[in-house]
Amino acid sequence: MNTKADSGYTLVDFSATSPAPEWYAVNDGVMGGESRGGPEIVDGQLVFSGQISLENNGGFSSVKSSGHQFDVSAFHSLRLRVKGDGRSYQLRLYIDARYGHSPIAYTAEFPTLAGEWTEPVIPIAQLSPRFRGRALSGPPLDVEQVEAIGLLLGDKRAGAFELRVEWIRAE
Repeated sequence: MNTKADSGYTLVDFSATSPAPEWYAVNDGVMGGESRGGPEIVDGQLVFSGQISLENNGGFSSVKSSGHQFDVSAFHSLRLRVKGDGRSYQLRLYIDARYGHSPIAYTAEFPTLAGEWTEPVIPIAQLSPRFRGRALSGPPLDVEQVEAIGLLLGDKRAGAFELRVEWIRAE
């Protein structure tokens, strides 16, 4: 749900009574890996959790929104309220850009502190186009036509993970 506020434009607020976008998992099983992870809404938070496996050249888990479009053209950064596990995650924005027939993600990493709420800020200008982990030279991010928001863990470390998200805002 999009709401205007003095602190920016709330793209997603998991504690709001209004419906948030639907979220679904995209794990390394799409290429033969064995990682498991996914989204769950618990107590007004998106809980992205699971298990990273490096078997069969795997090593990532992600979640992605669907059903909402976002216009972040009037803003310069994105802020998330997260409680992590000490690992670095990626924030990902998607537009209708494709590499072949697959979507391009515009990404930037953010750190977390184990067991502590933090509010990482990501300048929109630092989001760079990537396809399956490879940097691309373009196309540029169309900030008026963001079709989905995603989160990804792909730090090449096997084991359990958990990221909690209260909200994502444009500022």
